[in-house]
Amino acid sequence: MSYGTAVSLFVIALAAAVAPLCSEALRRWRIPSVLFELVLGILVGPEVLHWASTDVFVDGLSVLGLCLLFFMAGYEIDVASLGTEAVTRGVSGWLVSLVLGLGVGLVFLATGVADSSLLVGLALTTTAVGTLLPMVHDRGVLHTRFGRFLVAAGTVGEFGPVVAVTVLLGAASPGVETLLLAAFVVLAVGFAYLAARRQPPRLVETMRRHLDTSTQLPVRIVLLVIAGLVLAASSLNLEILLGAFAAGMIVHIAFRPDQAQAMKPRLESIGYGFLIPVYFVVSGMQFHVRELAASPAAVGRVVLYLGLFLVVRGLPALFVYAGALSLRRRAALGVLQSTALPLLVVITQIGLDTHHMTPVNATALVGAGMLSVLVFPVTGFALAGRDGEAPGAGVGGLDDVDPATDPL
Repeated sequence: MSYGTAVSLFVIALAAAVAPLCSEALRRWRIPSVLFELVLGILVGPEVLHWASTDVFVDGLSVLGLCLLFFMAGYEIDVASLGTEAVTRGVSGWLVSLVLGLGVGLVFLATGVADSSLLVGLALTTTAVGTLLPMVHDRGVLHTRFGRFLVAAGTVGEFGPVVAVTVLLGAASPGVETLLLAAFVVLAVGFAYLAARRQPPRLVETMRRHLDTSTQLPVRIVLLVIAGLVLAASSLNLEILLGAFAAGMIVHIAFRPDQAQAMKPRLESIGYGFLIPVYFVVSGMQFHVRELAASPAAVGRVVLYLGLFLVVRGLPALFVYAGALSLRRRAALGVLQSTALPLLVVITQIGLDTHHMTPVNATALVGAGMLSVLVFPVTGFALAGRDGEAPGAGVGGLDDVDPATDPL
C-alpha cells in the first residue's frame, strides 16, 4: 500500500467517525449520519481540501460498501411480514412513477436538457430504502402499518430501478438481458428454497459453536453468499447490486429468529460500522462541487430535480394509498419515498461511462439526491407525526387505523 493510499484511508476513516458525532450534535433535527458522510467526503476530497483521493484500492472498498448497503437492505426486508397489500401498492406506485419519469425524460430529451430519456426517467423513480431503513428502525415504525407501506414502497423503488438498469442499460440487447435476468432469478429462487429448508441439527450446532470463536464461521458463510451471488450476477452481465440485494433476502430466509438476532450486530458492524460509511464518504469525494458552484444552470437543475423527485416518486402515493392511509400520512409517505441517492450515483455513473448523460445532469442529480436525504426524511417524519413513532401507538399513531376516522 502506498503512502498516499494510507493517508486517504485515514482521512476517510476520520470522516466516517466524525459524521455520526455531527448527527448526534444536531440530533434535534434528526439529520441522518449519511448526509454528513457525503458532506465530509466533499470537504476532504479533491474538489475542496484535497486531503484524500481515490485509487484502485479505495474504489474497491467503496464498491464493497455499496454491495453491503444493498445486502443490508435485502436482509432487513421480510417480504412475508409486509403483506400482500403493501407489496401490491408498492409495485403499483413504482409503475406509475416509471411512467411519469419516462414522460419527464422524453420532454427533457426533446428540449435538449438530457441526452437519454431512459436514464433520467429511471433516476427519478429511485428510493433510498437502504438510507431510510435505519431511520425507520430508530423511530420504531418499522412494524407499523405505515412502516410496512414505506418499506414495501422503498424496496420496490430500489429493486425496480436495479432490474430496469440491468435489462434496459446492459451491454447486450434487452431480450438477452431479460433472459439472463430470468436465469439469475431461477438461481436465486433455488438458493432461497435451499435456505428455507430445515437445517440439520449438527450444522446448527456447528454454526452456534463457531459464532463466538475467532473463526466467526457464520459471518464468513454470509460473506461467501454475498460474493457468490455478486459473482453470479456479474457473470450474467447483470448489475452486481442485484446479487447483493438477493443475497440479503436469502440470508434472511435462512436464519431462524434466534440466529438472526445473534448475527445482526455482526453484520451491521461490517456494513454500517465500516464499509457502508466508506462508500458514502468516497461518493462525496467524487462529487463535482466546483462544477456545481461554477454553473448557475447546474444549481437550477438541482432544484428542478429535487422537485421532480416529489412529483414523479412522491405524488403517486396520494392516489395509490387512498383508502389505506389518511391524507396526511399519504403525503408523508410520498415525501419519504422520494428520498434518493445510492442508485442515483450508480445510474449517473453509467450515464457518464456510456456518454449518455452530460456531467452537468449527473452532478445535478446527485446534488438533488443529497438534498433529498437532508430534507425529505425530516419533513416526511414530521408530517407523519411524532405520536405514532412506536408500534401500538393507538388512534392517531401509525398502526392500523381506519382512514375514515383517522384525525390525520
